[in-house]
Amino acid sequence: LLLLFFISFPAWSQKVTLSGYIRDAASGEELIGAAVNTNLKGYATVTNSFGFYSLTLPAGPVELRISYLGYETITRKVDLKASETMNFTLIEEAQELNEVIVSDSKLDENLQTVEMSVAKLSAKEIQKIPQLLGETDIIRTLTLLPGITTVGEGANGFNVRGGNADQNLLLLDDAPVFNSSHLFGFFSVFNADAVKDVKVYKGGIPAKYGGRLSSVLDIRQKDGNSKEFHGTGGLGLLSSRLLIEGPIVKEKVSFLIGGRRSYQDLFFGLSNDPQIQESILYFYDLNGKINYRISDRDRLYLSGYFGKDVFGIQDRFGFGWGNITTTLRWNHLFSDRLFSNFSVVYSDYNYNLGTLGDNDGGDFRLEARIRNNILNGSFTHYVNTRNTLEYGFNTTYYIFEPGNITGDITLDQPFEYALETGFYISNEQDVTDQLKLQYGLRYSTFFNLGPRAVNTYEEGKPISDETVVSTTEYASGEVVSTYAGWEGLEPRFAANYRVDERNSVKASYNRTRQYIHLISNTTTPTPVDLWRPSGPFIKPATVDQVAVGYFRNFRENAFNFSVETYYKWFQNLVDYKDNAQLFFKENLETELLTGQGRAYGLEVLLEKKTGSLTGWLSYTLSRSERLVSGPTRETTINNGEWYPSNFDKTHDVSLVLNYALSSAWDVGMTFVYQTGRPITYPSARGEFEGNPYPIYDNRNGARIPDYHRMDLSATYTPKANEERWWKSSLSFGFYNVYARKNAYSIYFQQVRDQPEITQAIRLSIFATIIPYFTYNFSF
Repeated sequence: LLLLFFISFPAWSQKVTLSGYIRDAASGEELIGAAVNTNLKGYATVTNSFGFYSLTLPAGPVELRISYLGYETITRKVDLKASETMNFTLIEEAQELNEVIVSDSKLDENLQTVEMSVAKLSAKEIQKIPQLLGETDIIRTLTLLPGITTVGEGANGFNVRGGNADQNLLLLDDAPVFNSSHLFGFFSVFNADAVKDVKVYKGGIPAKYGGRLSSVLDIRQKDGNSKEFHGTGGLGLLSSRLLIEGPIVKEKVSFLIGGRRSYQDLFFGLSNDPQIQESILYFYDLNGKINYRISDRDRLYLSGYFGKDVFGIQDRFGFGWGNITTTLRWNHLFSDRLFSNFSVVYSDYNYNLGTLGDNDGGDFRLEARIRNNILNGSFTHYVNTRNTLEYGFNTTYYIFEPGNITGDITLDQPFEYALETGFYISNEQDVTDQLKLQYGLRYSTFFNLGPRAVNTYEEGKPISDETVVSTTEYASGEVVSTYAGWEGLEPRFAANYRVDERNSVKASYNRTRQYIHLISNTTTPTPVDLWRPSGPFIKPATVDQVAVGYFRNFRENAFNFSVETYYKWFQNLVDYKDNAQLFFKENLETELLTGQGRAYGLEVLLEKKTGSLTGWLSYTLSRSERLVSGPTRETTINNGEWYPSNFDKTHDVSLVLNYALSSAWDVGMTFVYQTGRPITYPSARGEFEGNPYPIYDNRNGARIPDYHRMDLSATYTPKANEERWWKSSLSFGFYNVYARKNAYSIYFQQVRDQPEITQAIRLSIFATIIPYFTYNFSF
């Protein structure tokens, strides 16, 4: 009723609707976030994630201005007497190679949009930043922005505003990705050559997203060049890549296919160590997409991703893991004001480990996976020039396979099944020329389904194998647990008050719920960690987040400045008993605890978007804490007091600079400083039958040394490229320039000759300077 009240204002003059797509003139790719402005005050819009725009305005003559950062602006005068469809194509600016594009948007969009706590990156920007081993890495670049970090080098995943790595929803063309890293975090699974747009929500999450607590990383692949055949690729020291795109039917059907493969295992044979010679370590992945423009009102997309990591130690032991996703999407334009997107998605994350060949240790193999079958429907209704209504649904059917063990020992852990549904509605409203609101509501439900067996435990006592009272068997499809009702309501709100042309103030609030959980008591997730659904013993986790920010632009929008502060309340977080055994545990609930969390902080970002020198400086001051308290000592951690989470870092500073020396040379520099993360040190040592063992009583009570690092890079692009069909560039640089021995962790061991003494050992992933070299090409 409120939505209808706000959007149902009477129209006092005749209105018409102008709609269509905005595309790249060279490739035919739709441009996301392109601006459509008019000479009429208050009449403007931007394209959606599929390059579509719709603008309702008074009938009569109007001047249109179509713009997109890095492209030439076009101006058109039209006389609108009735609703029309008008498509536009934009040409890239000639000087684009000399600039770093920080976001694909208008230069002052940060002041106009209601979005806050949002980071946007283009593939062109990411390719300019010094990277580990010269590999363009989307995830690693995101950690240079405020509020986003990892627990260390060689770590899987990333953490956002005090949240765990499993609290991030990673979407590749609407398909969830459960592991974002290759080779234990050294490479990202996202091939930057195939990516068109990257957007991460740290707060103020729109109502159309659900299922995770801390962030949404929405990645869109390119659609494929619909006009000409093109290719891009690169040859590096440890990996190579190639992507080809082009028309199947010109300007109607296009394709894209890309692949990467690392080959560091080929160099193992050069080692003098037989153990290294016979080991394997590599990854490969494939991206594919077909785009079919049926008409101006209908589009079909079929996209997919397949990635695999393989690791083996001689012929003794090995494991592998990988993601598979498939997305079929249909865009349909019901009218000039009603845009829809339907998608059918399949996602499969799987891993295996075990012995290889003949092994004195016996024959053993474990296979596990999590599969998602998803149906989505979303609608964007451009009600009038001041209201844009979005509504839709999401349905996900989960199949959890905790582990199938074969070999000398056989064990089939029972599958788990679950169904998650969500419905949402949201409106973005320009209340006045200065005040813009976005308000909405999401309603989610979750059903844990059979077949499975559920234990009942003795009341008033800790859950353990000794307190089992009975076991209930549930048949296939029978509901084991239901989470719905009022708790399933997830309100969302955001506001932007534009003080003047250079200043704006924003605020947001969101509640999100998470129904699936990563079961891991390690500092960083590993490829073989378990995912489990909410059920009788694991409740859905919930977070409430509020944020307030101030945004200002300087010097004709050349500099953007923002400062945001946030506070988050977590409920029903999964935690673990001390010395918990999670692997191959039949009654996993006996090792789990439930806790609360809080995270708060201040984020500052200063960006320079134009000119020869571009880049940003970011600073984050934050805390992330947990609390696990219960009726007995066995259900508490640190005696029921607040303690730092594994990824709590008080200070985080990043400086990213890129300088165009000439039309041929670009140089870059990155500097990072972070407070050392928390770690648990033993407080004492005991002995049992002559064997020493550590005693822990203060979880995360210490910290590893602070982390800091500097990287340098340079890119040479020959001037002759402009006249050649084969274009190339050379990128080279140094990671960890001053060879800082940053600690990934601290562990303890006995001194060999003095077993009564225990010493601390610093473990460093990269303890020296690492050079890299990459030859990039396109045709």
